Amino acid sequence: MKVTVRFLPDDVTINAEAGEPMLEVAKRAGITIPTGCLMGSCHACEVELEDGTPLCACISAIPRGSDSVTISLYSDLGW
Repeated sequence: MKVTVRFLPDDVTINAEAGEPMLEVAKRAGITIPTGCLMGSCHACEVELEDGTPLCACISAIPRGSDSVTISLYSDLGW
């Protein structure tokens, strides 16, 4: 299922498949999401879905069940 993915704050939009790894979609869109452990433990890659749900992009996929999703990126100068 095709999903329109919008990355904020840069307002970059790209099409993806539901279930596709979030880091791969971001990379294809030219978006860099910082990573640390790549296991979801360090939360360096934490993003937020439009409903406020935080998740670690390194272990997350594009959600199923919707034709669009907005992902807000954090800026953490510590990473």
